[in-house]
Amino acid sequence: MCELLALSSSQPARLTFSLRALAARGGPAGRSHDGWGVAFYQGSDVALFREPVAAANSALVRFLESEGPATELAISHIRHATQGGLSLANTQPFVRTLGGRMHVFAHNGDLPGIFANEALAPGSFRPVGKTDSEHAFCALLSRLAVLYPPGGQPSLRERLSVLTPFAAELRALGPANFLYADGDALFAHGDRRMQSAGGRAEAPGLWVLPRECTATPAGTDALAGVSIKLTPRFSFLVASVPLSEAGWQPLAEGELLVVRSGTLVGDGLT
Repeated sequence: MCELLALSSSQPARLTFSLRALAARGGPAGRSHDGWGVAFYQGSDVALFREPVAAANSALVRFLESEGPATELAISHIRHATQGGLSLANTQPFVRTLGGRMHVFAHNGDLPGIFANEALAPGSFRPVGKTDSEHAFCALLSRLAVLYPPGGQPSLRERLSVLTPFAAELRALGPANFLYADGDALFAHGDRRMQSAGGRAEAPGLWVLPRECTATPAGTDALAGVSIKLTPRFSFLVASVPLSEAGWQPLAEGELLVVRSGTLVGDGLT
């Protein structure tokens, strides 16, 4: 299956060890070697980097480890293709604009039947590629679009009123771990994934690592795997599997978390 990684931080940070660990899972020896991508929020815009090649062999991944932009919010994805050919258009994460904001989405799982599901039609947000994941993203944006007032943003409660049933509908189709960000918050939905033992789709599909660090000399947090430029800070990592020996916590099947500036602020319960 695909691999997901997200970072939310109260101060600008760089993905370092975590990006390398995720890239290693996208190597030729593994299953997830069909492309990679990462979206870094930079103020109101997003710097997006994607390649339809194995991440572990990518010179661009190695460049981003040392020279990538510092960010307070990032989403990354390593692809194992199940629907759609190997192409840039089918490489996640996907980015769209809505309500004057940049929206980012990445999905881990398989959603058979979504293309014929009228309730999950993409509406006016037409997919560029051929994946079930991008189709799901467009369907989500189509639902969110009706909430956006001119020149404003819907409340967190309003956004959750769309995301919670949307996540439940995806789970009914197949494994539906996803990361979604709208520049204000990170939404992480945990479901099932193919576990190495047993070969069945089971929870957990996502793991989280919240961190609170007091003022120390700026540098690399080896436990969290991110390089922080300013301290003190809060950081919150989400990944498909634990990327270090630190205290990663599994998400329950159907759990939807909301994170702002490295701090958990709410959840959407099924």
